[in-house]
Amino acid sequence: MSDLLNLRAIDTAYGKSQVLWNVALDLKAGSSGAILGRNGVGKTTLLKAIVGQLRLTKGQIFLNSEDLTGLAAHERARAGIGFVPQGRHVFPHLTVEENLSVGLSALAGRKDKPEKVVPDYIFDLFPKLKDISQRKAGVLSGGEQQQLAIGRALAGRPQLLLLDEPTEGIQPNIVQQIEQALATIRRELGVAILIVEQNLDFAWAFAEHYFVMQRGRLVREGRTADETPADVAHLIHV
Repeated sequence: MSDLLNLRAIDTAYGKSQVLWNVALDLKAGSSGAILGRNGVGKTTLLKAIVGQLRLTKGQIFLNSEDLTGLAAHERARAGIGFVPQGRHVFPHLTVEENLSVGLSALAGRKDKPEKVVPDYIFDLFPKLKDISQRKAGVLSGGEQQQLAIGRALAGRPQLLLLDEPTEGIQPNIVQQIEQALATIRRELGVAILIVEQNLDFAWAFAEHYFVMQRGRLVREGRTADETPADVAHLIHV
């Protein structure tokens, strides 16, 4: 299995305040990873750097060996990166169906013929979205909004899906549904998934690889099959 995502010694900053330091990370096509760490260590900043919401001050980002470093966020979406931000950020005054249709914009400019309607596999993954397709997104529960946000990202047919705190504020039964959906997305759609997560049990149930951050640096990485959450918990709660 070849590498899909390569981060090469990246730095980034907010103004003159540096946040990421020399971060190097590889993720193979169709695999899954979890970025772990307490609040404020740079996890969300790392995702924003990958999707192009923050410029790098050093280093390079590659997707399928293509250098994305100089591309804008919408160009990276068209290259195959989907993003579900923390807090979901659905459009509250648009219906579920309209929100999902927004995700199709990432297909513009693709060489293959893009879909003009939301693909059925999104409703197969999240059947509830079909039932509430004409409901305004702003009145949905947190779990429904999270499913919608994931569905919207999938409408752009990404090769890599990034999720920031996907279980935050979600009921346990919905967390389980999201875990199952993400596993299906990897297995059946072949999408690689990288999540930021503080719920270690969820991370270990879902991810094949983990990456621990402290003060803007990656300090440890490994395979979840080789270690337990207890092995790395002390690194996260420092």
